[in-house]
Amino acid sequence: MRLLTIGAAVLSFASTTLCAENGNLTKPLASRLILPSTFKPPQSFKNVNLVHIINLEKNYPKEQINVVIENTASTPQDEYFIPFTSQQMATIGGLEVKDKKNLDGGLFEVRAVEFDPESDTQFYRVRLAQPLAPKAQVTLGITYSYLSALHPLPKHIGQQESQFLVYEFSAYCTSAYVTLKQKTEVKFPSGNVPEYTIVPGGEVEFPVKAGSKFTYGSFGEVPVGAVEPVKVRYEFTKPLIHVSRLERDIEVSHWGGNVAFEERYTLHNLAANLTNQFSRVQWAAQQYYNPASTAIKELKFPLKVGSLDPYFTDVIGNVSTSRFRSNKREASLEIKPRYPVFGGWNYPFRVGWNADLKKFLRKLSTGQGYVLNVPFLEGPKQSEGMEYEHIELRVILPEGAKNVKYSTAVPLVSEKISLHRTFMDTTGRTALTLKAINIVDDFRDRELIVTYDYPLLAGLRKPLVIFVTFFGLFAAAWAIGSINVGIRGKK
Repeated sequence: MRLLTIGAAVLSFASTTLCAENGNLTKPLASRLILPSTFKPPQSFKNVNLVHIINLEKNYPKEQINVVIENTASTPQDEYFIPFTSQQMATIGGLEVKDKKNLDGGLFEVRAVEFDPESDTQFYRVRLAQPLAPKAQVTLGITYSYLSALHPLPKHIGQQESQFLVYEFSAYCTSAYVTLKQKTEVKFPSGNVPEYTIVPGGEVEFPVKAGSKFTYGSFGEVPVGAVEPVKVRYEFTKPLIHVSRLERDIEVSHWGGNVAFEERYTLHNLAANLTNQFSRVQWAAQQYYNPASTAIKELKFPLKVGSLDPYFTDVIGNVSTSRFRSNKREASLEIKPRYPVFGGWNYPFRVGWNADLKKFLRKLSTGQGYVLNVPFLEGPKQSEGMEYEHIELRVILPEGAKNVKYSTAVPLVSEKISLHRTFMDTTGRTALTLKAINIVDDFRDRELIVTYDYPLLAGLRKPLVIFVTFFGLFAAAWAIGSINVGIRGKK
């Protein structure tokens, strides 16, 4: 059993490392590809068949584009451009591109293109794994999400009223290339869609309805950059959970055999605001039949097996309305805020827990190296979904750790290695700080692999410092006590 566990850990590390090497590290803030202001994507491809899927089942729109592209140039090509508006570029997150028919090939490299800051159209450049030969085809799978893209209409509702959201998109998937055939599918959380745009399509009007799914198309040849505005309004009586900032600390202690997790949230509910003041009596009465509500009632944290010592605090202090379950199969932390968080309300809080270091750390068979495997994100798992605007992750390693390297498939915007000074430190602990923006809960539990060297002398530094300090104190006390300060008369 121990051999199987170690083997699984090695395979997990290898797969994550490979994914990161071939990974799609989208860096819209820190890394842009600078091109001339007159840049236009070369017409070296055409979209043979395109299916655009918009999923509105969560509190953020998730879009997927499956497209068969063909090289129309006379030479091999490896750069494919995806257009977005400037507003979309500011809120897009988790853009990933891969070969749909080669799932083991990893993710393609994606970088934002900067050519004209005043232009409303911006691009992401996708670098194919290998140049595509003339007239050859490949099927791309493109996925991404938008943050803060759904808006309640009306903006104010009663405490027990249903909520309706508005989302705007194009029935034609905007592309930098000619598209020969395409359709757009929209998945709603329910069939209650009172308002939607009708698009004429010759003998048939779109959308075609099938339960909670609407289909626009299929359409014939569509030119470059063509759009067909569509606006839908649908029922979504759930909270719109938005985390403007998440600070996550992972502190590793070799001497204590412990890894401590702490997460600090600045949480907002972007749902419709209340028309009148909140009624505690009305809220208590409706809890007997538990109707759908836009308020955040509780948050559920599925933790790793073996987690222990959880805590939940806010700006006032400890919050006792939490429940923790832990056994050999699962560990779950369920927390309830001090009050139901309705639309337009905020709730900053922090949670933390400990875990056995052996479940996350492995020592390399040779040398003084260690491998730490932890989840990049372990936030609440809600059926309505969660979105994170800014994430700052700190991995605090033992004092003296050096040669720190990391690997992850989560898109990052910055990285920094610094010193974190705390109690009884001499030079300070090594801290790796990673920042990400516009992340959704689909990235939950993606691995972060950190490798570092931890020499034996570095591990003995703190005990030696403590020993020398106490020895010095006792020696000083003995020396002071040996001084004769008595006053004696002359004989």
